[in-house]
Amino acid sequence: EVQLIHFNESKVSNYSTLLLNEDKNVLYVGAREVIFALNAVNIAEKQHELHWKVTEDKRTKCAVKGKSEQTECRNYVRVLQQLNDTFLYVCGTNAFQPTCDYLNLISFELGGKNEDGKGRCPFDPAQSYTSVMVDEELYSGTSYNFLGSEPIISRHSHQSPLRTEYAIPWLNEPNFVFADVIRADQNSTDGEDDKIYFFFTEVSVEYEFVGKLMIPRIARVCKRDQGGLRTLQKKWTSFLKARLICTIPDKNLVFNVINDVFILKSPTLKEPVIYGVFTPQLNNVGLSAVCAYNLSIVEEVFSKGKYMQSATVEQSHTKWVRYNGEIPNPRPGACINNEARASNYMSSLNLPDKTLQFVKDHPLMDDSVTPMGDRPRLVKRDVKYTQIVVDRVRALNGTIYDVMFISTDRGAVHKAISYENGMHIIEETQFFPNFEPVQTLLLSSKTGRRYLFAGSNSGVVQSPVAFCDKYTTCVDCVLARDPYCAWNPLEGSCIDILKEGEIERNWIQNIGGDASSCSDKVRENPLQHTFKHGSTAELKCSQKSNLAQVVWKFRDDVLRVESPKYRLLEKALLIFNLSEGDSGVYQCLSEEKVKNKKFSQVLAKHVLELKKIQHTTVGPTVAAAPTEGNSDVPKVSAVSTESSTTHTSTTHMVPVTTARIVTKPIGPVLTSVASNTELFNSIPDAVPEKTMFLKSNDNFLLMFLFLFFFILFLCLLSYNCYKGYLPGQCLKFRSVMLLGKKKTKSDFSDCEQSVKETLVEQGSVSHQSGDQPKPAHDTGYETEPDCGNSQLQAGDSQASREAKDKPFDVKCELKYADSDVEGD
Repeated sequence: EVQLIHFNESKVSNYSTLLLNEDKNVLYVGAREVIFALNAVNIAEKQHELHWKVTEDKRTKCAVKGKSEQTECRNYVRVLQQLNDTFLYVCGTNAFQPTCDYLNLISFELGGKNEDGKGRCPFDPAQSYTSVMVDEELYSGTSYNFLGSEPIISRHSHQSPLRTEYAIPWLNEPNFVFADVIRADQNSTDGEDDKIYFFFTEVSVEYEFVGKLMIPRIARVCKRDQGGLRTLQKKWTSFLKARLICTIPDKNLVFNVINDVFILKSPTLKEPVIYGVFTPQLNNVGLSAVCAYNLSIVEEVFSKGKYMQSATVEQSHTKWVRYNGEIPNPRPGACINNEARASNYMSSLNLPDKTLQFVKDHPLMDDSVTPMGDRPRLVKRDVKYTQIVVDRVRALNGTIYDVMFISTDRGAVHKAISYENGMHIIEETQFFPNFEPVQTLLLSSKTGRRYLFAGSNSGVVQSPVAFCDKYTTCVDCVLARDPYCAWNPLEGSCIDILKEGEIERNWIQNIGGDASSCSDKVRENPLQHTFKHGSTAELKCSQKSNLAQVVWKFRDDVLRVESPKYRLLEKALLIFNLSEGDSGVYQCLSEEKVKNKKFSQVLAKHVLELKKIQHTTVGPTVAAAPTEGNSDVPKVSAVSTESSTTHTSTTHMVPVTTARIVTKPIGPVLTSVASNTELFNSIPDAVPEKTMFLKSNDNFLLMFLFLFFFILFLCLLSYNCYKGYLPGQCLKFRSVMLLGKKKTKSDFSDCEQSVKETLVEQGSVSHQSGDQPKPAHDTGYETEPDCGNSQLQAGDSQASREAKDKPFDVKCELKYADSDVEGD
């Protein structure tokens, strides 16, 4: 429904670093071993391209260290920052040897500096990172070593480079997501400093848990920090961090993993607002949340909040508790302001060691940063949010709305606004058709040219902030509740108010959803369909408002879609096993309540009719010459078969074939009513629905089951015959079939004769001693019970003679169980 602009190059991947220059209308894209310069108005136009590849020597050394030469041992561009109007500061992983350089924007070539990128760019392309350029100085958060075990927040400066202390209380396995600068108020009288904020998720040190409990953090440093003179030399003296709270208290839901942050700065705001995207650590239910924070709450935590300190418990366990002791003066972690200058502390180099040692041991605040309203602004189920940007737009009534654009891990972007203390998702747009995660999201807020830019592993997508032209009626335009869109009655179209020069009074817009001002009537164009017994119909119905509820009516009565006969899809209704009782008019309505008033409109209207069948007896030559191409048929057929090559249905119908149809090419059935009378058996005019279902569906199933069990019977019969488990007649047949593969009779006779001789000899010996003869061999079969003195019972002589005549209770190897069949 919408038009998006895509950019990607063959054999190039990981378009994860984006930088927008709104003054020059240029979008810089950092990918794997390539840097692009694209036209920000139309990213399909490539202006420049620079290849930044890894040397063969570095790739070989990287592979020796156990990394993949084809994937990891490449140069992934991770830092793209505007140094000035002439240069970009760029950094890449460079086969686990991070390197930084200066990109000349005029010639679009690297300067060849090849600076060491440790602490500015990650070694591993999979490691987390963030950076921001402030007054030609790079502030970054990443790892400092090959293994990624030493996290660092640093400032790259020729005059005063600083970094964090390598200690668990400072940073404990952080996952960096965002960094930005908040400028001090120029009209303020306290002389505050500019502050750089870092957002990350790290392993908790203050809470005990079975595993590693993740905690979302916000950290802050001061721009004019120069480190300590003796304590904390070349280390931050203003580094403090606090916990971000994003929970639903009444439902005990805790969102403790932060995925992205956007700081909304606008002249219409009294203070910046921080928007964060969160997910639970154990996200089994697939929840995501958006929380918003006022900057004043953050500053209050850092300037007035309590600190935490480590306490040793039982000489082996360290626990973090609130510090209630005396706090040194000047306050640890505070920026140098007018109050500090009045006490002759002109820079951090003048701070006393007591203050510096305290901030070194107590970087964690006990107080937490709570969200606006003490709960999330938006909670969404069955989705994982990855990135967020926020825009501010003024509606026609003068109200200013914060519009959030939130990307997902399935390549989509949700557009949401806040109204009446709640959130409303206006629309969902699929940016990437292969459902890959959105890795980067940028917003161009230039007047008249507001675009979204999304980067993923496969490419970059450009999208306008609103798709007003997709709403074709006034009702749809108003019910969308999109502050960018309004209905123009003169033109009869939904327009983007930001693209228009002047706003006219007759435009219609209502964020509350009241469409009573619309005078247009929904034009009902009923779609007529013809169906056969047993087929399945799909009736299309697409709604524009996400707050509306779809209601289906059949013959002016509300349809019970929970019945097994129906299935309600997102944009359609399925009707199974169509019969005479299903013919009639179906209406799809959109209903929603606006200010305690129900608003309803018809979205689609479908007319289903039963195909009339004239029942005649099928003759011997009638079905051989079906009629083709009857153009007088006014109705649209809903039947689709494998041999049909044309579909004349105006809606999508699920093809279902029945066993009542003669197995001949039935393409003419779609266009000829006369041929239908020749293809069907004679059926009574009034056939019950259940009887029709059985006749149309069970014949083929019964035939299939009969063939299946017949083949199974033949297989079992053959197997048992081969194994000799069947009576003699089958064994004789098997002997004839196997021919020379059986053992000859003479072999068995020799074995039998030898056994008889053995029995005779044993019998003679036993008679000489006066004892009864003993059985020749105990085969394990159950025979006559033995006596206690190992002698046979009286009357067993007859059994002994029978044993001599039938020597089968002997151990004789026989290859075939039917060896005696030939003698019969």
